[in-house]
Amino acid sequence: MLGAGIVYFISRLQSSGLRAAGLKARREAEDDARRVRESARLEAEAEVLRLREAFEAEKREAMTEVREEKKNLLKREDTLDRKTSLIEKKEQQLEKSERRVAELEQAALAKQGAAEKLVVEQKETLQRLSGLSAEKARLLLFERLERELDNEVQQLTQRKYERAVEQADEKAREVILDSIQRLATDVVAEMTVAAIDLPSDELKGRIIGRDGRNIRAFERATGVEVVVDDTPGVVVVSTFDAVRREIARRTLEKLVKDGRIHPARIEEVAKRTEAEVLKTIDEAGRQAAMDLSLSLNPKLTHLLGRLKFRTSYGQNALLHSLEVAHVCGMLAAELKLDPQLARRCGLLHDIGKALDQESEGTHPELGVEAAARADERPEVLDAIRSHHDTTSAKSLYTLLVQIADAISASRPGARRESIENYVKRLEKLEQIAYSFPGIEKAFAIQAGREVRVIAQPENLSEADCQRVAREIAQKVENELSYPGEVRITLIREARFIEYAR
Repeated sequence: MLGAGIVYFISRLQSSGLRAAGLKARREAEDDARRVRESARLEAEAEVLRLREAFEAEKREAMTEVREEKKNLLKREDTLDRKTSLIEKKEQQLEKSERRVAELEQAALAKQGAAEKLVVEQKETLQRLSGLSAEKARLLLFERLERELDNEVQQLTQRKYERAVEQADEKAREVILDSIQRLATDVVAEMTVAAIDLPSDELKGRIIGRDGRNIRAFERATGVEVVVDDTPGVVVVSTFDAVRREIARRTLEKLVKDGRIHPARIEEVAKRTEAEVLKTIDEAGRQAAMDLSLSLNPKLTHLLGRLKFRTSYGQNALLHSLEVAHVCGMLAAELKLDPQLARRCGLLHDIGKALDQESEGTHPELGVEAAARADERPEVLDAIRSHHDTTSAKSLYTLLVQIADAISASRPGARRESIENYVKRLEKLEQIAYSFPGIEKAFAIQAGREVRVIAQPENLSEADCQRVAREIAQKVENELSYPGEVRITLIREARFIEYAR
């Protein structure tokens, strides 16, 4: 019994414990369910709130867009209303303009009819008064118009001709200036004497020789005059013939260098030197032709080389001929002519100067004869004959030579004045300056290109100096002839001197 009771008791205890555990588990499950429901409810409420806020934002944005669109529509409506109003006004103005045009057309038609009627009446009146028919009047009118047109055409032609001449002159100046600027050659002025430097004055006695036999033998072999004076270390040979002067100069230099000076030696060295100079002449002629890419007859080449030792107005004849040839070639190229033929004409235009000291006749005449013997072209002969404009030019190349010859001759130093005229001109410049009161000193400087005048400050003011300088320049212009321009520089300087004791 006791065991059964114990068993029953134990079973009761177990069942009550199970119920308590089941109750506890149910309560826990219910609590979990409540928490889940509460969490779900909160999440649902949060989602609903979020969706509501998103909806409200979209709604506000949509309302804003609707309001903006409405504003735009209102603006467009206002614009369309204004445009419609303007169109209506323009249509009204257009209708008025059309009515006005129609009225003007009607008035013009009326006036045209009246004018036509008036023209008919005037024609009838003119025909009645003049006794001319319309056809005759038309002919007379045409004749008058033709005469007026002829006069206008003649005037227009004359203006065109004058303009063409002006343009041709301008173009010619441009071509000439361009050619001058492209060629700048040195002007070499030759003298009639040549100075030979000596190592010592003792050689002067040996050059003269006993009783002057050496100097006489030298002058006889070379054809020059030897000047032995007191100038230390220098002996001068003088002659108008540049070839003989060159032979004498080289001969004397060789004798001085060798030291053996006696008549036999002098003649030997002179002959050998003469052969060298002749060779130099031929080489100079060939080199000149080669520089211009020309082929010349050997006789003309020799004559051309002789121009190396020929001067004209102080200008070297060979350099002058080369310069003329170059300028002729440039001008011919600008004018679409044959540059090679132009250079040939320019190079040979003064070839007669190699003969005019040995033969009678002018250098153009002698040059034409020499060129004709060498079978030169007619254009070359005409350029030689007429380059000084003594005869009428028959070729354009002759005109080019005349222009180039003038260009070369006009370069500074090409046409040298005599020393007497040069000194007189400088003295005259200073005299003109001294002729004005208040001038203390005057100096002609820079080869007469400038006159420097010193004014007395106590007698001339600053304003007076400007006036006096202008008057000096005017007087120089009126009383002197000179190439280029003369610069007048007037200086006024005040000096104050004190002494400290």
